[in-house]
Amino acid sequence: MSRTDAILKRLSALHPKLIDLSLDRILPLLADLGSPHEHLPPVIHVAGTNAKGSTIAYLRAFLEAAGKKVHAYNSPHLVHFNERIRLAGRLVGTRRLNAALEQVERVNAQRPMTFFEITTATAFLLFAETKADYLLLETGMGGTYDTTNVVAQPLGVIITPIDLDHQGFLGNTIGEIAVNKAGIFKRGSKAVIGLQKDEGRAVLDRAARKLGIGPIWQGEDFHGMEQDGRLVYQDEAGLLDLPPPGLLGAHQFDNAALAIAAARHFELPVDADAFARGLRAVRWPARMTPLQTGPLRDLLGPGAELWLDGIHNAHGAAAVATTLRDLDRVRPAPLVLIMGLMNTRAPAAVLAPFAGMAQQVFTLTIPGEPNAHKAAYIADEARKAGFDARPMRSVTAALKAAADVPNARVLICGSLYLAGAVLAQNKTPPD
Repeated sequence: MSRTDAILKRLSALHPKLIDLSLDRILPLLADLGSPHEHLPPVIHVAGTNAKGSTIAYLRAFLEAAGKKVHAYNSPHLVHFNERIRLAGRLVGTRRLNAALEQVERVNAQRPMTFFEITTATAFLLFAETKADYLLLETGMGGTYDTTNVVAQPLGVIITPIDLDHQGFLGNTIGEIAVNKAGIFKRGSKAVIGLQKDEGRAVLDRAARKLGIGPIWQGEDFHGMEQDGRLVYQDEAGLLDLPPPGLLGAHQFDNAALAIAAARHFELPVDADAFARGLRAVRWPARMTPLQTGPLRDLLGPGAELWLDGIHNAHGAAAVATTLRDLDRVRPAPLVLIMGLMNTRAPAAVLAPFAGMAQQVFTLTIPGEPNAHKAAYIADEARKAGFDARPMRSVTAALKAAADVPNARVLICGSLYLAGAVLAQNKTPPD
């Protein structure tokens, strides 16, 4: 066990619950640390159900193309915890991370604190100590009581599309979940809102109006669309003709447009050239990522494709299914899904968008995750939904079985935890 893992294991034991949404514990800890959350560069706070990470990835790429130093906070990580904290453009170094974690551990003095709370406090400490031009801050879950929601006056707020997810914590309807996400709105901060279903939009609109915020809305105040293979973006300031996003999928045109709108509405120093260079340079691992090398890829035949995506809910699955249909129009190929899911997800809902597409489904129990669905259960649910499904003992076994399908397009999906395990086993971790 590495030193980082040993520290994180100790911190995980401070609170009996993995998730306990509240600001009552984090605020006293931050005060004892010297209130680092009050000494940050301008903050752009991002909440939503899907596309938070992609939106931040685009914004970071735009700002860095414009020569700016950018902090970023994302979760969860895929392979190494360091992936969560990017300081002025670089992932935090292990020695510095360990020192900060141990400092926060000492100051906390064994008080009950969830893993996300104490690690977020560590991130704020590192962000405050390191000079940067902007901080891109992703919520962990929800908004109102999310641990990141301690920044009193962000430069701007982004709400990505809201859908059903984490209902046990955030609410059972899109409207209830939207109430929670809207909790990151702050009076005096600008807001940009992605494509929303009617119920979510109504909630967000009411919440913004109560605070005197006039947000701009995707699909109304700004638009982004694919045209002849390029991204055409338009808002009241004019039209931009840009290269396509570096991330794959029709939904990425929407995500990129949301980030462009935020950059323009928040008056970030990004011009058309920086937008173009950022769109080409953007990277966000395990989002329709092709695995073209590595020991796992070697298990498939030369005519096969291997893809990885961390989809974990029905909304994300629908976007990936659309991307696969687009790929199939270019090169038809039998689709094989290799899927593992956490037990907070309904297998039938995640699989539904792939009906009529997947030739076979191989299911996995996510390694090292006690709260994962068993492979046999996912396979049973898949068969009930009409899929040809079999449980497998490992990713290796599933890929060997997929290799029996000539020239297959193989997608490993269902959880970012599974995606991280795959990247580690394939020896292709994120940089």
